[in-house]
Amino acid sequence: MIGRYARAELTEVWSDGARFALWLDVECAHLEARERRGQAPSGAAERIRAAVGGRLSPERILEIERTSQHDVIAFLTHLEELAGPDVRFLHVGLTSSDVLDTALALQLVRATDLILEGTELLLAALLARAREHKHTPMIGRSHGIHAEVTTFGLALLGHYAELERARASLVAARADIAVGKLSGPVGTFAATSPDVEGEALGRLGLSPDPVSTQVVARDRHARYFSVLAVLASVVERLAINIRHGQRSEVGEVQEPFGKGQK
Repeated sequence: MIGRYARAELTEVWSDGARFALWLDVECAHLEARERRGQAPSGAAERIRAAVGGRLSPERILEIERTSQHDVIAFLTHLEELAGPDVRFLHVGLTSSDVLDTALALQLVRATDLILEGTELLLAALLARAREHKHTPMIGRSHGIHAEVTTFGLALLGHYAELERARASLVAARADIAVGKLSGPVGTFAATSPDVEGEALGRLGLSPDPVSTQVVARDRHARYFSVLAVLASVVERLAINIRHGQRSEVGEVQEPFGKGQK
């Protein structure tokens, strides 16, 4: 994404710093659940969080990874540099995908919430303009050719209805993607347990994948991104129609031009 078109909040969600911070959240949530069952020293996760503070360094993790050739090992190695011996209680019973897939779910949920906020703003703007131009006449077109007279408000309502359907699909997709796994290698719970997984994921705001393998089932991601594609196509159709209306030979709509804009 070109920088000036990217929303700062979404850029931050997908930054290395945010990703590694979520990895720490996942690891500590699992450790805290184990602590409550007497499977790890009490307070270990809290001490790790306190020791790490705001010192988590994406640059250092990536530097270690160039030698270790393993992202999660590089991450845990850096944590040990910051927090010392307590870090040995992290990642017990887990596999790398437990951390990666669960953190990805958290990123997708956060990104979806931001996208939904933007969608609500666009819905409100479309509805306001549709009401404003309820009786503003414009020529309707079929295959780009003049047809019957319609109103600009009705044309905008078509976009509004389409966007509303896409929003409903995205809400459903958010629920479908808010799933993690902490079931260990190939999902067998060989060195952890479903109750630890359920508690840890619940603290993170996620549900357990009911039948995970080495990874969270990928059909969830496929459906999620297909919904994003539909939403993008809805926005594209609106943008194309606005651009068409601004053509010199059409001249039906105009966008504002800010002071200093070139």
